[in-house]
Amino acid sequence: MNPGAPHLPRRFGLLQATALNMTNMIGVGPFITIPALMSAMHGPQAMLGWVVALVIAMADGLVWSELGAAFPGSGGTYIYFREGWGGKFGRFMTFLFIWQFLLSGPLEIASGFIGFKQYVAYLWPGMSKPVGAGVVVGVGVLAVALLYRRITSIGWITVSLWAGTLVTVALVILAGATHFQSKVAFDFPDGAFQFSAGYLFGLGAASQIGIYDYLGYYDVCFIGEEVREPGRVIPRSIMISLLGVAAIYMAMNLSIIGVVPWREFVPPLGQELPDPPPPVVSMFMERLFGGPAATVFTALVLWTAFGSCFALMLGYSRIPYAAARDGNFFSVFGRLHPTKQFPHISLIFIGVLSMAFSFFKLADVIAGLLMMRILVQFIGQIGALMWLRRSAPELPRPFRMWFYPLPALVALLGWTFLLWTADVVPKLVAAGVLILGALSFFIWNANHRK
Repeated sequence: MNPGAPHLPRRFGLLQATALNMTNMIGVGPFITIPALMSAMHGPQAMLGWVVALVIAMADGLVWSELGAAFPGSGGTYIYFREGWGGKFGRFMTFLFIWQFLLSGPLEIASGFIGFKQYVAYLWPGMSKPVGAGVVVGVGVLAVALLYRRITSIGWITVSLWAGTLVTVALVILAGATHFQSKVAFDFPDGAFQFSAGYLFGLGAASQIGIYDYLGYYDVCFIGEEVREPGRVIPRSIMISLLGVAAIYMAMNLSIIGVVPWREFVPPLGQELPDPPPPVVSMFMERLFGGPAATVFTALVLWTAFGSCFALMLGYSRIPYAAARDGNFFSVFGRLHPTKQFPHISLIFIGVLSMAFSFFKLADVIAGLLMMRILVQFIGQIGALMWLRRSAPELPRPFRMWFYPLPALVALLGWTFLLWTADVVPKLVAAGVLILGALSFFIWNANHRK
């Protein structure tokens, strides 16, 4: 990019970066996925899925930290593929990443909109489908409107949403700790820890939900061009976010299942979980403090869900912008707002597609986005980092992965485990999307040779 070209100011510090990551991570995910998590292994032993997911996320977080500190620009993975792989293969990988991202990014945001609608339904039991659709569209338009401004004010909006998120989870943990019943929380079914192929696949399903709940630990990397001291801030914000959210998740989960027996919101073996799942956190507060308190708390859950969608939309709107600015995507996405200096076309596109995807089932949304991310983004970044270590040892690295290459190999093994234990249909859909993307690349590349 030319030095005189429009650029994004570096105004995000460690506080704002950590707030962005944690607001994204502690979104509506843990509030809507606890029933699905328990159903995966049919009992509280499913919390092992969050432990496995944390190991994968921590190892993968070191991959993001090294790449993000070395290449602190807008776009995250797009830049890492472009710089890491280089040449024709790098051009192919960046195109494929943008291709899958145009689906997986809005799918992730859509899951937040779906959760928002689910908890609105608790406040409005008789809500019709058209009204529910209006709720989703209204929330999406509000998120886009709040992001339609300079990054300076967005930083403090992010901190405010983060504060609301922390208040919400703190209330759950405090309420659960003062009413915790160990017999309820650790009511393990017969054969809960009996090792078998079914146990492994159940653990894989629980770990997929855990990874979905942790998604966002890397969100700061997508706005790296707007981060102060990125070599220090990006790695620290990722590690702080992961450790903080892991502690919050375990405490919150134990608080809930220590009050509301898991058998009340998990169907018997052989029966499918309702879609959407029960609003278990509202059930938790209603049991402890009654309906009015549950209503107030549900409003806090809605605040948290909105904060997650806000943070995701902020980071993801920068990815098509970065690709278009390099001439590797449609040029319209590379436009900055003439006075407020943010990628407004990209923001609007991501927002509209997210609202459209929110009309799919939650289970399909989660499975689809994970399979596409793992196949291209997460495994591709591990390969890019290892190739850079070999091909460019002189590259300035403000942060170097600890105990390289062990964390990269652990992350690769973890992503492979999740792929192996996933259902066949989402894997086939993801593979089909990527094959179509590869064919599209060859057509696009033939028409854009320089």
